[in-house]
Amino acid sequence: MAHAAHRSSLAALTLGAIGVVYGDIGTSPLYAFKEVFASGHVELTTDNVVGILSLFFWTLSVIVSLKYVALIMRADNHGEGGLMALLALASQSVQDRPRLRAALMSVGVFGVALFFGDGVITPAVSVLSAVEGLEVITPRASPYVMPISLAVLLSLFLAQRFGTARLGRFFGVAMVGWFVCIGLAGVPHIAQHPEVLAALSPHHALHFAWAHQQIAFITLGAVFLCVTGAEALYADMGHFGARPIRLAWFILVLPSLTLNYFGQGALVLSNPAAAENPFFRMMPDWAMVPMVGLATLATVIASQALISGAFSAAKQTIQLGYLPRLAIRHTSERESGQIYVPAVNWALLAGVVLAVVAFRSSGALAAAYGISVSLVMVITTVLTFFVIRYGWKLPLPLCLAATSLFLMVDIAFFSSNLLKIAEGGWFPLLMALALYLILSSWKQGRHLLLERVRSDALDLPSFLESVRANPPLRVEGTAVFLSAAPGTVPSALLHNLKHNKVLHRHNLFLNVQNQDQPRIPLSEQALVTELGHDSWSVSVRFGFMDEPDVPRALAQSSALQDLLDPMSTSYFLSRDTVVPSFERGMSLWRQKLFSQMHHSASGAADFLKLPNNLVVEMGSKIEL
Repeated sequence: MAHAAHRSSLAALTLGAIGVVYGDIGTSPLYAFKEVFASGHVELTTDNVVGILSLFFWTLSVIVSLKYVALIMRADNHGEGGLMALLALASQSVQDRPRLRAALMSVGVFGVALFFGDGVITPAVSVLSAVEGLEVITPRASPYVMPISLAVLLSLFLAQRFGTARLGRFFGVAMVGWFVCIGLAGVPHIAQHPEVLAALSPHHALHFAWAHQQIAFITLGAVFLCVTGAEALYADMGHFGARPIRLAWFILVLPSLTLNYFGQGALVLSNPAAAENPFFRMMPDWAMVPMVGLATLATVIASQALISGAFSAAKQTIQLGYLPRLAIRHTSERESGQIYVPAVNWALLAGVVLAVVAFRSSGALAAAYGISVSLVMVITTVLTFFVIRYGWKLPLPLCLAATSLFLMVDIAFFSSNLLKIAEGGWFPLLMALALYLILSSWKQGRHLLLERVRSDALDLPSFLESVRANPPLRVEGTAVFLSAAPGTVPSALLHNLKHNKVLHRHNLFLNVQNQDQPRIPLSEQALVTELGHDSWSVSVRFGFMDEPDVPRALAQSSALQDLLDPMSTSYFLSRDTVVPSFERGMSLWRQKLFSQMHHSASGAADFLKLPNNLVVEMGSKIEL
């Protein structure tokens, strides 16, 4: 029975992985192959088509099968994957090298910014490419492609607040149907031109690259589109586990993609005019309309997976201290990972609408697509090297051998994608740069703010001794003072003494710390140190995947159980107003940006799940 239950669980996880992990890479056939020939650089000959197909197959094999499945998915952070988890793992590995750690953090954070930029391009190019199938059915549909695409995307983002927990299994079934259909669609065309199967040999890719060096280099930017979304294998590992993701890839996804790409290649050999839109041209007439509908559904599912990933990445970025607190809503009572972040949702929608209106077609967007993903892959490989070298302590030659091949491939694809900058590649890079400035300004601003708080604050042990020597009026109950700087007197306590002239019988000085690991066990989240004078220092630690809940963490401590009666406990917070200054440390415009972000951040009480009726906020003004 246990074995049967395990198989059932494995099947369910594999189905879920197909629906969530492979949506992006699974919809690449809509636009990837046609972009190779869209520029007119590649002549439609049998040798060229077979060479291009070989490039597609071996790109999928090297980047996905070898790099992500065989190597990077082994670099999990306590079972979690994704760029934030890898960044945390790399930073832990070089903790004894402060300069190297700072450099890796900067590189990794820029990678996160690129990921959010990708979150704008992916839904736009995917949905547009699916709806453009209407133009194949009838050219008269051309004026309606963009309005229909915008309507689909708007509906998708408006639906985010309702959550997708109940749709998970449907997504899996729908994507299984998609992969089966696109794989079967390629079979009849391959049967007509079986010579395309020769592309399974890598020497055709090498021959094409050697015979057409300049054209091959230009073409790599379009070929790379077949692996956009590959990073989802690693990013979603914590949700499904490595084995279901690997099974789904080798059993269904890779065979279906290969059959479809080879089918498109066979089609353009039969009918060179079909290169305009080979994906839909390869469909029989009776299947055209249903396939447009299925393609639109598949691209919506792919976009949904990426949007959900953006919500999770935003939460992790907040936990690691690179974004201010944002309102986060849970859309499922059973799954903590099902969240909705309104600010991220509307920012993504604005970016997607801007991309669709500005570029107007999937072909134009494809020119902008790939550059950010290829750079993310370069960053991922670099971070992986530091994990396996300094974290796993593997020999240097082995680490170089394991990552140098992938790094060379990544750099080749990124270099080719650089040619797209003038054609639209500037768009995701500009978004990523703007977001990086926001993330780095917040991190630096928080550092300067904490330094200013420390420099102005009183030493806590000395303060407690002075209170003992000259005790103020004590009132019954427990006061919990949140402090940004451990070992110092919270400004909320000073304000309480100044205005109310009282001190509670029991006082907890609480500091919330975010850790570089995904999760901290609930029993280990609260660390309590007795200070004497009926006072305690409490450090509450959360991992970047944890749901911050201070009362729940405090309730696990046996040392505090008699102190936290809800009827006699108050939480005191300091609501700081940040004022930019002309002092050195950060440019004035970044100080103003930080000040505005600090002002707009959601309240600490809500973010930390403090009971609203027990919270007292004290205002203060701090100059950076």
